[in-house]
Amino acid sequence: MRAVVRDRYGLPDVLRVEELPVPSPGPGQVLVRVLATSINLSDWEGLRGSPAYARINGPRRPRQRVLGSDIAGRIEAVGPGVTAFAPGDEVYGDNLALMGGFAEYAVAPVKALVHKPAGLSFAQAASLPQSGAIAVTGTALARPGLRMLINGAGGGSGSFAIPLAKRAGAHVTGVDNGGKLEFMRSLGADEVIDCRQDDFTRTGPYDAILDLVAHRSVFAYRRALAPGGRYRCAGGPVRTLLRILTVGTVAGLLTGRRLGVLVVRQGPATFEPLARQCLAGDIGIHIDRTFTLDEVPEALAHVGEGRALGKVVVEMG
Repeated sequence: MRAVVRDRYGLPDVLRVEELPVPSPGPGQVLVRVLATSINLSDWEGLRGSPAYARINGPRRPRQRVLGSDIAGRIEAVGPGVTAFAPGDEVYGDNLALMGGFAEYAVAPVKALVHKPAGLSFAQAASLPQSGAIAVTGTALARPGLRMLINGAGGGSGSFAIPLAKRAGAHVTGVDNGGKLEFMRSLGADEVIDCRQDDFTRTGPYDAILDLVAHRSVFAYRRALAPGGRYRCAGGPVRTLLRILTVGTVAGLLTGRRLGVLVVRQGPATFEPLARQCLAGDIGIHIDRTFTLDEVPEALAHVGEGRALGKVVVEMG
């Protein structure tokens, strides 16, 4: 099979296409013929090995040669004990534990996958699992009248988070670079902020902040929160995350605010409800661009450099 591989951490130029043996599924696993995979910020982090937690599967060299977690395709074979799926079934899910989506075939655990609805294309289905789970979890507190700010709102997770928060009745402020302001408005954002021109932590205050690209100080985040407000981040440098978990927790408690890291429950139970909303036409799936397997380096750069408006998908030829 053809696969995009790397042997070291770095920028997209460390990637190359190789012929690899087709893997075999073990107990509780299935072999998926991958027809589409979407790019997540976690793929960019795993490619670069930064932040430090992205090296959890290999501190010096990556043990997972093939990246790509969100997959959609057809079951090619099932491992021992698998009864939930059969060859030919159309499935999708977040294969974060085993990765391997940037290839023609990938092995995935049964628990990570679910049957693909007929109303979703493979590209649409591949766009949902990881970004959708983050958006669903991050907007769970949205309610009528809540003032919510979403930082990094023009990317994959943000393209789901803005309309989810709006449907719940929240007043939403989207933050991203200037090239994404109109896109965030089109998603339903009430207000937008260009992160390269204005400091969102000096606006507000907000009842809830969902930070998809945390890199500011704990005290700046606290300043932007209203009394009783909640801040949650879904990624960022290890130093920032540690400060949020330590200094942020104490500072928040002393001032009646809550600062912490967003705990996302991965798996179909989290993203399937969003898929149903998409099928009903309540939430849109915004695919900015599609790439081929040979163009995976360009696809990763498009996301990692902050140019993507919503999701970016790799489709297998």
